[in-house]
Amino acid sequence: MSFSTFTRSIRIARPAAEVFAWHERPGAFERLAPPWQKLQLISRSGGIRDGATVSLRTKIGPLWVRWDVEHRDYLEGVQFRDVQQRGPFAHWEHLHRVDPVEDGRACVLTDAITYQLPFGVLGRWFGGALARRELTRLFDYRHAITRADIEGAARHIAVRPMTFLVAGSSGLVGRSLTAFLQTQGHTVFRLVRRATSTADEVFWNPATGEISPQALRGVDVVVNLAGENIAEGRWTEERKTALRSSRIDSTRTLVKAMAAIKSERLRPFVFISASATGFYGSRGDEQLDEQSAVGGGFLAGVCADWEREALAAEELGVRVVRLRTGVVLTPAGGALAKLLPVFTAGLGGPLGCGKRWMSWISLEDLVGAIYHAVLDWRCYGPVNAVAPQPVTNAEFTATLARVLHRPAMLPVPPCALRLALGEMADETLLSSARVYPGRLQEAVYRFRHENVEAALRSSLGRAASAP
Repeated sequence: MSFSTFTRSIRIARPAAEVFAWHERPGAFERLAPPWQKLQLISRSGGIRDGATVSLRTKIGPLWVRWDVEHRDYLEGVQFRDVQQRGPFAHWEHLHRVDPVEDGRACVLTDAITYQLPFGVLGRWFGGALARRELTRLFDYRHAITRADIEGAARHIAVRPMTFLVAGSSGLVGRSLTAFLQTQGHTVFRLVRRATSTADEVFWNPATGEISPQALRGVDVVVNLAGENIAEGRWTEERKTALRSSRIDSTRTLVKAMAAIKSERLRPFVFISASATGFYGSRGDEQLDEQSAVGGGFLAGVCADWEREALAAEELGVRVVRLRTGVVLTPAGGALAKLLPVFTAGLGGPLGCGKRWMSWISLEDLVGAIYHAVLDWRCYGPVNAVAPQPVTNAEFTATLARVLHRPAMLPVPPCALRLALGEMADETLLSSARVYPGRLQEAVYRFRHENVEAALRSSLGRAASAP
């Protein structure tokens, strides 16, 4: 029986105990899941100690495959091993090991995998190179996330463990934020609209203003990401009402719950309330920052009303951050996920003339910006959650095509977008907003991805030399 091996190591400038502890916390599995890979967690139990299990479904080509793993060989602070019980490989063992270096001031994290592809010789012949390429892609991403998260936490070494309440936790940003906060050692409660089934869930119904009386007890930070998806369906009058009310109702319900806490000392100290760069409307080449006035159009009006509801928390002595988020770049959802099939097929191109400005942010930086806004008192009022280098649509499409090694020669006529999407096309895809993160830069937030190519390569697992 012939086994293949794969080993990847990275130096992390923190003690081994910190790195190992990060892997033991809830959220580590989600943090390490690559955004380009389709994964569905079925169940897990026992953390990473001996006998603990993880079951998931992963998509390989067009097929969903179940993968069951058991943890073994746990040595506290040193190592643990994943052994496949059922899955896509004929054999799979994955050793995670952390070894101290430099008198314990740093450590080396090593992932060592012993595996065997299915179908014997044929599997090795046809899939051997692909398997190694995908493993390299996977662990380059995992190691980059692990090092950035752990070394970044060292900049906030004095931060005490806090309790967060997150609305919109099941969404794209909410899931990533929850996992990140958990690996940083914080407790996260998630607001849900169904009967609660786990200890970390709290019931609410923002449409009726209902929320559990215990929802904010002991909570330090409230993060509101709730709101129906702007990009789903045509904007009928009914749809526009739902888009607006989902944002206003959720914010109003949370502020009301904070007001019900009679002692200011017992209220959350910060309220992060989502908004969007749609606040500025379509402004051509104008350079926009947090001092710029509200624009025109439906989205600008929704954002202004949304933020007005959040501001009511300031009267309660709560610091309010109105987070104006740009286009979030991740293949796990949103605009990029919709563009990928088209560009991968070589059918992508700029929208119209391509001169409209796009203000974007990587998912990792959006999560990081939210956390930074919690910790840094210089973040208050409107905060633009965008990267410092906005791009035109032509620049973005050319960069995405280059990263994917595909052409981007087929421009999309604006009239076609208007025909397909109506008013939504003008206020989203055909809008131009050149927005800069003035307040985040004043608060010295360190972006992981300042330019769009770095963000795309990271989120797609496409190193500069990768085919």
